[in-house]
Parts: sequence; C-alpha cells; structure tokens
Amino acid sequence: MSTFNGTGVAVITPFHPNGEVDFGGLEAVINHIIGGGVEYVVSLGTTGESATLNKDEKKQVWKRTVEFNNGRVPLVAGIGGNNTYEVLRAIEEFDTTGYSAILSVSPYYSKPTQEGIYQHYKAIAEKSPLPVILYNVPSRTGSTISAETTLRLAHDFKNIIATKEASGSFDIFNQIMRDKPADFKLISGDDPVTLPMMAMGCSGVISVIANAVPKVMSDMVRLCLKGDFATAQPLHYSTIEFTRLMFAEGNPGGVKEALKQLGVCGNTVRLPLVGVSRSTADQIGIQLKQLA
Repeated sequence: MSTFNGTGVAVITPFHPNGEVDFGGLEAVINHIIGGGVEYVVSLGTTGESATLNKDEKKQVWKRTVEFNNGRVPLVAGIGGNNTYEVLRAIEEFDTTGYSAILSVSPYYSKPTQEGIYQHYKAIAEKSPLPVILYNVPSRTGSTISAETTLRLAHDFKNIIATKEASGSFDIFNQIMRDKPADFKLISGDDPVTLPMMAMGCSGVISVIANAVPKVMSDMVRLCLKGDFATAQPLHYSTIEFTRLMFAEGNPGGVKEALKQLGVCGNTVRLPLVGVSRSTADQIGIQLKQLA
C-alpha cells in the first residue's frame, strides 16, 4: 500500500489550560502539519496522550480529525492496549469513516510471551475492518515484538500491512527487511534513525517532531525515498539537537512547547505529564529559529 510511504505524524492532542480537549488547537495542528507536506496523520497514538483520554473524548477526537482533515491525507487511528478484549471492543465500536488503517501498540505492562503477542494481534487482525499496523516500542511497553513474531504475523495475515518499529534494534530491522512479504512495510518509529532505516529500504516514518517541523522531516523522507541520501543528510543532521530536546523531559511535552512557540496551539499536557522546564523551552526556541 503506497498510502503509507513517506512521513506520517503521530499528532498531539491539544488541551485548554483547564485540561479539556482544545479542538480549535487540533484543527490548527492538523492544518500546520498537512501544510508542511506530510503524507498521512496518526490520531491518538502515544504522542496524542491517548492513555489519558476517556472513550467519549477519543471518539470526539477521531471524529473531529476527520472533519479537519477533509480528505486531504490518509488517517490512521491508534487503537491498542494490554486488555485484548477491550481492544477488540474498541475496534468493534470504532467508526471507520475517513480512516485507512489502525495502529495498535503491543500489549504493555503484562509482558506477554511472543506467543501471547502473536495471539493478541491474531485476534485484532480477525476483528479489524481496516488494515493493521503493528507498533513495537519496548521502552514504553516493557516487552519486545521479536522479528520472528512480526514476520509470522506479516506472513499469516494479509491485513497486517506494516510495523512501526521503535525498538532501536537494527538486528530486528535487518531480519524484518530480509524476510518480510514484498508488500509489508517497515516504518520508522524513531525520528533520529529514520534516515539509516530508509537506507535499508524502510518506507518512511511516523514522526513526533513533524508536529512542529513537518516540512523539514517530510522533505528529508521524500529525498530518501528517491535514493538521494546525500541531499537528505544535512536535513537529518539539522534535526538531531531539536529531536533530543523533544524527548528530554518527556513526550509530548517538548513538541507541545515547540508548537506553542510557533503560535500553533498551547502547550498544556495532562497529568501525570508536566510541561518542560524554562531552560529546555529556551533551548527549543533556539533550535526552532535554526530550523525555520
């Protein structure tokens, strides 16, 4: 599916200072990132603070995202969790209108075996009316989807079309790229390793920093897709310090601060997250001026 070649953005969920969802801010962010040339948008992934939204809020965010997007780019909905049956129920209740796929994070906290992870995704694949993108992020889940499990799922279920890989393991990346089905996509889940992953044949990135600097990231990824790594490298290097700052005091606190300084939306996050320190905010401002 060429739909998921290029730059996807794990879009933030803006909040008013009182903690309520800021839908005006969400519209502004979506316009900002689409205006920056990205290929698709992921709603309510980790960066969208999905863990702190209730069911009704999620439904409203997904619905309004479709409205604000207005058919401009493909949309992906983040629907995952560590209770398989609750995930299946959420998928069953999900209004697929306007969405092209589901991104589902590997079960967290429970630390299932590889067979447990396989059975979890098997159940999702059999239930989902949309294609499924796996999401391997051991730093958050406490367990890793092995390359063998990813490949088993990719070969066994045609509607499991890709994996967002945020393990940082090039051993896993190598195995997936070598043994995957031809139409299965490896997608970078970490901004800093996108360029080297694309040199291996990965199809792009689901980015955090592209919330704030969509043009820089999408330009770099498109150059990589063309095989022009020499021109892409300066763009890659230009984002290194900015990316470090985005995660220095937790995601999405950093990128929300960047968006506030850009005048796109506010920087409020929901507890247990807190905003970045003044020192980090000042450094973010310096980097934004250099990337502008």
